[in-house]
Amino acid sequence: MAFSKTILLLGSGELGKEFAISAKRLGQRVIAVDRYEGAPAMQVADAFEVISMLDGDALASIVAKYSPDFIVPEIEAIRTEKLKEFESAGITVVPTAEAAHLTMNRNAIRDVAARELKLKTARYLYADSEEELLRASREIGFPNVVKPVMSSSGKGQSVVRSEKEVAKAWRYAAEGKRGDQTKVIVEEFIRFDLEITLLTVRQRNGKTLFIDPIGHRQERGDYQESWMPAKLTPAQLKKAQAIAKKVTDRLGGAGLFGVEFFIGRDGEVYFSELSPRPHDTGMVTLISQDLSEFDLHLRAILGLPIAKINTRGPSASAVILATKESQAPDYSGVEKALALKDVDVRIFGKPDAREYRRMGVALATAKSVAAARALAKKAAALVRVR
Repeated sequence: MAFSKTILLLGSGELGKEFAISAKRLGQRVIAVDRYEGAPAMQVADAFEVISMLDGDALASIVAKYSPDFIVPEIEAIRTEKLKEFESAGITVVPTAEAAHLTMNRNAIRDVAARELKLKTARYLYADSEEELLRASREIGFPNVVKPVMSSSGKGQSVVRSEKEVAKAWRYAAEGKRGDQTKVIVEEFIRFDLEITLLTVRQRNGKTLFIDPIGHRQERGDYQESWMPAKLTPAQLKKAQAIAKKVTDRLGGAGLFGVEFFIGRDGEVYFSELSPRPHDTGMVTLISQDLSEFDLHLRAILGLPIAKINTRGPSASAVILATKESQAPDYSGVEKALALKDVDVRIFGKPDAREYRRMGVALATAKSVAAARALAKKAAALVRVR
């Protein structure tokens, strides 16, 4: 059986780019797909295609053209019903077609977590209209959190503090949604001390592995910085790992999962969300250890051994944001950031910029988490998108 496989990557952003690089380092063939030309992963792949992944016929055409061994989703806006057809035809969908469908729809994965697996989550309701959102918000209470059931990187997410803000939240969710679902989820606002991602590696031929918990901070519903290890008590870490294993075992397949939790002010561990692929907050692993989340995802998919993960101590990431819309953006200050000791920088290579769009990330290690966070933010502030 040939070692080199063909991987069809559905979604070609910065996470897809790093995954493609990991795949190419191990001699795999990568076909990068996205809705726009010049997406980051396309720049390092063997071939690329530009389609709407919500178009089932277009997806089927590309699968027929390349006959991939693996289909690896990197975004939510995919016609997931087609993934089940591809899986039935013998193509491995990562982690599974069912897992992709469940996790790309917040309502589906939340119902599995709360109702089927009985995991501790925030109270929640769904709404299909502004009127339903108002009723649901009244029932959940204020403040609450409103999110599209299908979105990524916090797009369309907002905190609603009163009835007066419901209409604005409905419009913002509609603007930020991925795919063609208008449904939103309304969540109880959990008062938390920490929001974490627990990267969980489900192997084909080995036990489930856990990376050190990653703390992160968001603005406008989008990740701004992350650090590791996040400070949890041994009991909290044990509970988070048990929950992560339970939900990833339910989903099945192999690969890396980004399992998100709130650590409440009451000390409780609340399951929040799950991504069946590398997580944006996990970009910190590009500097924190020898095998990044992208390397681990690839090895798990291919069934390759993960003998040991060597860590480098306290680490952090901070995003580099655009401040306005521009075409073919350029960058200044990269040399100043790289002049700092224990710092690295990734420029994603996106073909255009808009306000608050992530264009790169600064990475740092230090003797403490606080020092690593300060260093990463200092480096990110030196880089300007022009």
